[in-house]
Amino acid sequence: MVLQLPGSPMCSITGITILAAQTVEISVNTLGESAYIALANSAAKGNKKAAETMAFALVFGDNFPQNITAAKILLDFFAEQGSSKAQRALGLLSSFGIGVDHNQAKAVVYYTFGGLGGDLVSQLILGYKYWSGINVHKNCEAALLHYRNVAVKIIDKLDSDEGFPVEKVRLTMNLENPNTNDENEIMDWDIYQYSKFQAARGNINAQVALGVFHYTGRRGLKQDHFKAHYYFLKAADAGNANALALLGMMYLKGSPAAPQNYHTALRYFTLSAYRGNPRGLYGLGLLYLQGKGVTVNYGEAFRYFNKSAVKGWTSAKFQLGIMYYNGLGITKDYKNAYRYLHIASRGRHPLASFNLAQMYAKGTGVLRSCQKAVQLYKNVCELGIWSEMFLPAYYAYRRGDIDSSLIQYLLLAEIGYESAQSNAAYILESQRVNIFSKDHIYPLALLLWKRAAAQGNALARIKIGDYYFYGHGTERDLIAATTQYSLAANEHQSAQALFNLGYMIEHGLGIDKDIPLARKLYALAARASPEATIAFFVFFAILKLDILQFFRSLQLFNITDAMETLNITKTLLPYWDVVLITLIAALLLILLGNRLFRNYVWHLVLLFCTSNF
Repeated sequence: MVLQLPGSPMCSITGITILAAQTVEISVNTLGESAYIALANSAAKGNKKAAETMAFALVFGDNFPQNITAAKILLDFFAEQGSSKAQRALGLLSSFGIGVDHNQAKAVVYYTFGGLGGDLVSQLILGYKYWSGINVHKNCEAALLHYRNVAVKIIDKLDSDEGFPVEKVRLTMNLENPNTNDENEIMDWDIYQYSKFQAARGNINAQVALGVFHYTGRRGLKQDHFKAHYYFLKAADAGNANALALLGMMYLKGSPAAPQNYHTALRYFTLSAYRGNPRGLYGLGLLYLQGKGVTVNYGEAFRYFNKSAVKGWTSAKFQLGIMYYNGLGITKDYKNAYRYLHIASRGRHPLASFNLAQMYAKGTGVLRSCQKAVQLYKNVCELGIWSEMFLPAYYAYRRGDIDSSLIQYLLLAEIGYESAQSNAAYILESQRVNIFSKDHIYPLALLLWKRAAAQGNALARIKIGDYYFYGHGTERDLIAATTQYSLAANEHQSAQALFNLGYMIEHGLGIDKDIPLARKLYALAARASPEATIAFFVFFAILKLDILQFFRSLQLFNITDAMETLNITKTLLPYWDVVLITLIAALLLILLGNRLFRNYVWHLVLLFCTSNF
């Protein structure tokens, strides 16, 4: 067939697909996955959906060689045909200048058409832009409209009892807090095998944990209800109340591993509740509320929910809020409804956040607040199916496919995920990126750090200060750097920010020089962090200040005052362990140097002897 260039009225899907394939220089024979071989074949035969999927695979490097030029050929064609997803993809490319000119205004136009075409991700991006005032006038009501529209469409798909698994691994986790174990961290394979070993040996906690991970698909494990049922059953046979309740939940909802059976669910919930388990009590409340396996009884439902809520179960608090809101078996009470929904939303319950957002948006039982409604709707929307991109982005990063990982994180960053903004900026800083020129990397990273900082990320705020201090991606501005460190110190009590601010004040960089204040900030940095590294640097920073002050006193020939200023006892005693380690290290260095010197002398003697004989 004769290939027509994109834009020609005779241009066909088949022709465009083949043109894209020629551009990227791939054939179905070079693809490793059979599913993608079939996809490429189907696209080449004119299947619109297959060709559109292929275009996104080329953008994100998903089992296809990543090639923006080839992807754009397909995306331009589908955008002209009215594809809202293609409009969104072109918006992403324009927003960050990926393979095209950097044009934020054009990106907003693409997203607008994508949103009008029904693409929920485009609407989310627009909601975030209007809420933050990114390349559009800040407009809370416009943001509310976009976020609410998306939230209403996805809320029924969110699990009201177990939550929705979103694995948002932070690549910057060790930088932010090396001593913290992130609950979203992907489980190491060796740890998983060890957990299986422990479960096989009868460790009930390991059995329940593995069951939960497989039931919800957490920590990088695939959702597998058969394995979940197996582990729950083993723990339940040993009398574990939590496992009994989880089995009840499986039979209540129904799955291939546990066909829906309300009477079986009632039995398991009753056994669990008898042992005082809050999940079991909650399960009984659900059965009485919905009339499943028992007669509807709002009074009993309220009683069980209340018992569960007293024990701290978030879903029970949500149900109490709904019962008060709708007056189910009790007098309608918006005040109590708000109280329980607010507590549950703070526990990250998606339906509680949604219903509380509805109250704020309409002013029902509370003063209307657009800002609070938008924040709550945003939290709900970030649980949508698009959040599943976090895992492939992380896996791409881990296997070294940096460009593929970056562009996935960039899309999530556009949606408004703070963790994706931080991850994308972190990847850009690594200087391992090929899809951007070197002079574009730091300005883009700075932009992403600023967006993450605006959403409360302390490390991002410090990073912005570093960029201004060193002049990365912007002109060097010591006053701006000092301002950013001050914000991070005041808002987050960050040890690193306090130390940096102390350094700036000590040397009079961007702020008036003030030695006593610098010393105070160094001390605060040491107290703000348990890390030995911070304590080590703080010790030497304060010691340096004391020594300098001592020599200044000597210059004034006031030895007594100088010794009092140095005050070795107060300076060294709080850091005796650091001093001891330093002395030991110095001794080791002296011994090592002495040994190396002796070896060197001995070597010279041998050379001299060899040359003479």
